[in-house]
Amino acid sequence: MSLSRRNFVIATSVAAAGSTLLSACSSGGGGGNGTPSAGATSYTGAKVTIGTKADSTGPAPEIPGAKKGGTIYGLAPDDFSHLDPQRIYYAYNSTIALLLHRCLTGYKIDSSGHQKLVGDLATDTGTASKDNKTWTFTLKEGLKWEDGSELTVEDVRHGIERLWAPFVTESATYAQLALTGKGAKWRDAYEGPYKGKHLDAIVTDKAKRTITFHLAEPKPDFNFTLAMHSYAATPVKLDTKEKYDKAPVSAGPYKIKAHSIDKSMVLTRNKNWDPATDSIRNAYPDGFEFLFGVETLDSTDRLIADQGNDQYAVSIYKGVPAERIQKVLTDPQLKKRTFNGLLTGTYFYWINTKRVTDLKVRQALIHAWPLQQIRQIYGGPSAGDLASSILSPDIIGYEKSDVYGKLTKPAGDPEKAKALLKEAGKEGVKVVYAFPQDPTYLKTKVVIENALKAAGFTPVMKPVDSTSYYDQIQQINNSYDVMWGGWSPDWPTAYTMIEPLFDGAAIGNGQNNVSQTDISWINDAIKKTAVIADQTEAGKAWAALDKKIMTEVAPIIPETFTRRFYVYGSKVGGAQFDPNFSATLLYKTFVKA
Repeated sequence: MSLSRRNFVIATSVAAAGSTLLSACSSGGGGGNGTPSAGATSYTGAKVTIGTKADSTGPAPEIPGAKKGGTIYGLAPDDFSHLDPQRIYYAYNSTIALLLHRCLTGYKIDSSGHQKLVGDLATDTGTASKDNKTWTFTLKEGLKWEDGSELTVEDVRHGIERLWAPFVTESATYAQLALTGKGAKWRDAYEGPYKGKHLDAIVTDKAKRTITFHLAEPKPDFNFTLAMHSYAATPVKLDTKEKYDKAPVSAGPYKIKAHSIDKSMVLTRNKNWDPATDSIRNAYPDGFEFLFGVETLDSTDRLIADQGNDQYAVSIYKGVPAERIQKVLTDPQLKKRTFNGLLTGTYFYWINTKRVTDLKVRQALIHAWPLQQIRQIYGGPSAGDLASSILSPDIIGYEKSDVYGKLTKPAGDPEKAKALLKEAGKEGVKVVYAFPQDPTYLKTKVVIENALKAAGFTPVMKPVDSTSYYDQIQQINNSYDVMWGGWSPDWPTAYTMIEPLFDGAAIGNGQNNVSQTDISWINDAIKKTAVIADQTEAGKAWAALDKKIMTEVAPIIPETFTRRFYVYGSKVGGAQFDPNFSATLLYKTFVKA
């Protein structure tokens, strides 16, 4: 999960402004159908569940009132940076991947955002050995590529083996690590598929349509790992290596008809996609037309105006900006054309435990922090929910926890902070706060500085160039005490949230344990909990660890579970929030009569 759920910082749109969040996937659980409710403002309480073979069997549940036909238009500031599935680790790219690429597993999402992990290419979510080191999947029958050729287990294996190709540098690395046991030297274990050799840890049986993974270490949630697009199938016979990034072959319901880089993209139906093999995707439109170079404010104004083809349009990945959020939410007719959801992770502030060594001082910082004032700058309650824990609401096992009473006193408790500083003998202690040099965070800097002064700290405010922000705070010898940040899990189990942020092994330049927390009981608990096979039981253990870390270590100051609002054209049906990628769930949209 290194530097973001895509090995780099991803841009997310806070309701108040553009900001950055180190990232990943995540989300809710269930099943069903129905029409998404417009303008919901409360979290659904969804939890991811693991589906059965029946849940994995297509076609996807019909959406009431939906019909086939027409074109949905997508607006976005930027083109997709990668189309090769093995090079997709950025959430925005995954929005197009859902239409083109298929993995062994995937998420079945109902109209309320509840999710089930199901078999996508596979007949179910896989079978694990008792020690969770061997995982076997069986492919569905009737799977084809866009040219009509059969999609085989060799194609699934090839997609994973391609991750060792030297031109693939943007992928997730979970499976590579698990298959080799070589840690950061996983590339040394295999030379890639282009010299005629296969990875010994993956065994296929074409006749039985099975693929078996022999892992070097137990991975009870390996079936979640394989839902990431980095592990999608790629056809052995149609692989064009580096060129594949510009013209990938589709196994999904749509294929690329035309692509003018940085300008537009047109998708048409893939006639060789069989809905009977797909329990996830509905695919009602005849096609999609994406227009790039449309800035967020402009696209929002176009969708509000609702003229011409914009009546059939959605914003792919950017939510309603602060300049328009009140207009959208206070106009009843506009609000009917909205949906929203919580982003998959948590915004917070790292506390550098190597510099702020006294627990009481770290606890005082948490009590002092002005969450309510910060959220007001972001846009108020519509910007999201106040956070008081490490784990976000759509993580399996999440339990609401408020160790420091931040939900009771969100504006901060300066008197409690002062008392803790007095107990520690650190009254007036200097605190260096680092944040991205961005208009929004320059505003929050003011309320944070005032709150720290009121609580008895001597604050030093350090704006950092936003383009190199994470590069600077991820240096172990940085000169900052508190640093703004955020993290989102790569899949909705807490391992991908807690391990990269608090495992002592994740400390280092460019690594994500920015608080530099290195405590034996945390490291041991991560290793122990990571191998609990029952995800419900594992979730309980992770939630307990979350609370213990916050109580006994206090390495972060939780801030918000950020909410993103979208508006869409009046002729679009089925528009809803993708809980994994915080985007429009394109494959559920349809053109209204």
